[in-house]
Amino acid sequence: MSQPWTLDDMPSQKGRTILITGTGGLGFEDALALAQAGGDVIIAGRNPAKGAEALRRIKERSPQASVALEIVDLGDLASIEALAKRLNETRNHIDVLINNAGVMTPPTRQTTKNGFELQFGTNYLGHFALTGHLLPMLMRANAPRVVTLSSIAVRGANVAINFDDLQAERSYKPMPVYGQSKLACLMFALELQRRSEEAGWGITSIAAHPGISRTDLLHNGPGRRSAQGLLRSFLWFLFQPVAQGALPTLFAATSPKARGGGYYGPDKLGETRGHPTEAQTPRQAMEKHVAHKLWEISEKLTGISFDAQVPPRELAGLDATTIRREG
Repeated sequence: MSQPWTLDDMPSQKGRTILITGTGGLGFEDALALAQAGGDVIIAGRNPAKGAEALRRIKERSPQASVALEIVDLGDLASIEALAKRLNETRNHIDVLINNAGVMTPPTRQTTKNGFELQFGTNYLGHFALTGHLLPMLMRANAPRVVTLSSIAVRGANVAINFDDLQAERSYKPMPVYGQSKLACLMFALELQRRSEEAGWGITSIAAHPGISRTDLLHNGPGRRSAQGLLRSFLWFLFQPVAQGALPTLFAATSPKARGGGYYGPDKLGETRGHPTEAQTPRQAMEKHVAHKLWEISEKLTGISFDAQVPPRELAGLDATTIRREG
């Protein structure tokens, strides 16, 4: 990009309904910026107290903001389905879904309510299921977008989708398992774009990553006293501000220049900081046969078939809708 993209370049979000997972860190900054741009913002998180505090802080800085809180546990498929049901009863459509929330490198293997490894289950499978449940609401929007958060961690040479031990039951190493969950997120974003194009869903799917940002992921995951937590605490100046780290996501969610199937991250120091630009997509994320296998397994694990979620009346009117969009 010739000129650095900033919040000043964000188009008005007036009339757009935006759902963001995660109430702190990057999710908070996304919600604040999008609400200030006039969007009707819903933040979805697991902790009611943290969510209420996020709402308070946004209203304090932007009294006119339209922002609401929904409670969801991305590690609980029933909670995800319940959120989608509530939204379907109270909203007509969703214009933008930002799959942002995540957990990072808990020192010992933990599981979600459904028995999935915590990082893979929350970061990836939870968002896969949420996107599937919300597919009809996204299809009812004008030019809908799904932005899914990956991580600079996916560039590690040893990061891959380990189908032989997908849930890290045989061997749990926190960082490679985190990397796998974020690689899965990136592959999901790319595969969703391909499937949307093939099926005529009209959804633009984009991936983004925040570089290395001053969020609480390291404090909340491995802990403040871990090596990573101490690095975050005492070498804070190596981490860019959270608001800066949110820019690639916001660019992906709002810019007319963001392309479907694109991947955006910071432009400086090996994508660790800076302004939004095209990110380097690791080779393993572009393996379509792996993405296809991962998608099929994910549908089985979550019980969500994306094709089955497409409403019959929307299927019937798809050709006309496509013609209108193309016209």
